[in-house]
Amino acid sequence: MTGIGNWAASLRIRDFRLLWASTLLYSLATGMEQVSVGWLIFELTGSELMVGVGAAARMLPFFLFGILSGAITDRWDRRLLLGIGNLGAAIVAMVMALLLLLGGLTNVWVVVALVGALGSMFAFTLTVRQTYTFDIVGSGLSLNGLALGAMAMQGGGIIGSLASGALIEVAGAGWQFVAAGACYLCAALATLALHNPGRSVRATATSVWENLAGYVSLVRSRRFLLALMLLTAVTEVLGFTHMTLLPVFAKDVLHVGPTGLGIMTAFRQMGGLLGLWLLAGLGTSRKKGLMMFVTAIGFGGGLMAFSLSSNILVFLVVLLFVNACAMAVDTLYKTLMQGLVSDEERGRAMGSWVLSIGFAPVGHVGVGGLASAVGAQGALLINGVILSVVSLITMIAMPNIRRLD
Repeated sequence: MTGIGNWAASLRIRDFRLLWASTLLYSLATGMEQVSVGWLIFELTGSELMVGVGAAARMLPFFLFGILSGAITDRWDRRLLLGIGNLGAAIVAMVMALLLLLGGLTNVWVVVALVGALGSMFAFTLTVRQTYTFDIVGSGLSLNGLALGAMAMQGGGIIGSLASGALIEVAGAGWQFVAAGACYLCAALATLALHNPGRSVRATATSVWENLAGYVSLVRSRRFLLALMLLTAVTEVLGFTHMTLLPVFAKDVLHVGPTGLGIMTAFRQMGGLLGLWLLAGLGTSRKKGLMMFVTAIGFGGGLMAFSLSSNILVFLVVLLFVNACAMAVDTLYKTLMQGLVSDEERGRAMGSWVLSIGFAPVGHVGVGGLASAVGAQGALLINGVILSVVSLITMIAMPNIRRLD
C-alpha cells in the first residue's frame, strides 16, 4: 500500500469505522471549543497573554497526566476508558454552557479552570485513542490508521470551527457550548458499539503502579523513544502554539471578527486535513524518519511566512501549508514511537507522546508574551526560525533517527 489511492485502507475494518465516527463527533466539539474559548478570554481581558494562559490551561494536563494516562491505557479496557473520557468532556462542556447562559461566567479564571478540566479529559482520551487505533488496524496499517484518525479530528474541527463562529454571532457562546456538549455525548455513545477491548487487556496485565515504574526502563532501553519525545516537545512549544495567536490576528491584525476567526480556524483544520490525506496515502512507505525531519523544517518555514501575512487571503494560504506540515509531522512522531515498542508498552509510548505535547503551556504563554513585545507576526517569525534550525541540526547530527522506517 504505497499509493495515494489506498488512503482509506483502515476504513475497511468495522471497529475502526466506529472509532473514526466517535473521533469525528469528538472533534466537532473541540473545534467549537477552540474558537469560543480564545474569543471569550480575549473579549473578557483584551490581553494576548491571557489568551496564551487559556491555551496553556488546556494543554497543562497533557504534561501532568501524560505518564499516568499511558500507564492506565496499558492496564484497563481501552474501549471503556474512551467512553468515560468522552462522557467527562460532555459534563464539563454543559457546566460551561450553564454558567454562560445564566450570566455567571465573567471571571476569566473560572474560564481557565473549566478549560483545564476539558484538557484533562482530552489528555486521557488522546492517549487511549492513539493506542486503540494501533490495536484495531495493526502495525501494517498504523500510519494509515493514525493519519485517518487525525483526519477525523481535523474534518470535525473544520465543521465545528465554522459552526462555532456562526453560533457565537447568532446565539452567543452559551448555546455554542450546549452544542459542543451534545457532540461529546454522542461520541461517548458511539463507543458502545465497539467490540475490540484493546490488545493489552489480559489476565496477566501488570498494575498501573508497575506500568508507571516501567517508564524508566522503557526509555533507557529505547533511546530513540526519548529522542522522539524531545523532538515532539520542541515542535509543540515552537510550532503548534501558533494557534494561540489566531484570535489576535482576527481582531487586531486582519480585523475580521469572530466569524473571520471561525473561518481562519477552519482553514487551519483544512490544512491539517490535506497533510493527513497525503500522509495516509503513503500506507506502509519507508523512510518515515527522513520524512519527519523534512516536514518539521517546512513547518518552521511556514511560521516565518506569517510575518508577510497582513492580507487575509495570504494568511489563509500560509495557514493551510503550516497546518499540513503540523499534522503530518505529529502523526509521524506517534507512528514511529509506537513502532519502537511492544504491544504491551504502546500505551506508555503514547503516554510519553502526550507528556511531550504537554510542554505546550510553555509555548502558549511564551508566544503570548512574545507577541505582546514584538507583535503576533514577529513572534511567529522568531519561533519559525528556531524550529527550522533545530530540526535541520538534529537531522544532520542524528542519522540513526533520520533512517527510521
